[in-house]
Amino acid sequence: MKQILIADDHEVVRSGLRAIVETHPDWVVSGEAADGQQAVALAVETRPDVVIVDYSMPLMNGLEVCRHLKSLHLRAEVLVVTMHEKEELLTEAVLAGVRGLLFKSDARNHLIFAIEALLEGRPYFTGVLLERMLRDYKKNKLGKSDIFLTSREQNVVQLVAEGHTNRSASAVLKLSVKTVETHRASAMRKLGVSSTAELVRYAIRKKLVNP
Repeated sequence: MKQILIADDHEVVRSGLRAIVETHPDWVVSGEAADGQQAVALAVETRPDVVIVDYSMPLMNGLEVCRHLKSLHLRAEVLVVTMHEKEELLTEAVLAGVRGLLFKSDARNHLIFAIEALLEGRPYFTGVLLERMLRDYKKNKLGKSDIFLTSREQNVVQLVAEGHTNRSASAVLKLSVKTVETHRASAMRKLGVSSTAELVRYAIRKKLVNP
């Protein structure tokens, strides 16, 4: 029997998710949690195969729950359910280690498929978000927002994102500090950013560094 943990701060939502899960003959609900900390504690105790967790949870949101489970090296796959339709959520979820994301409005028709996918080692993300990401990708790829950084500019951005100062980056790249400053300023101008934090976010999005 595959064990499924359900975490949501609304009892009626937990009951609805449980009812759907229990329609599958080979699955059992191993526990229910009403907040993020309880979800992590129950996951450690019951070792579920899949954790269904609401994005907006008290004490610790769904993405933080996933980060904690990954840091504890638990084998559970995480399926985040949410009512929020913000487009950046999918990116945030993937960076947190989430492999499944589903709108609550889709749960009745898609929950079983999402859990089956995760149990088989396949990701499952709600179609609307994937369509939006593909649209934005095409827009960025084909439109005026396409940005090209030289290899040196990318090197400098990566080192800055890893915490290097201009001076330490110059030592790594064997360039003068002035040259590093020039590459950094050029990259920031092309990207339209004005702070180190924005450079770090760009580096994470482009997988120049690990978050």
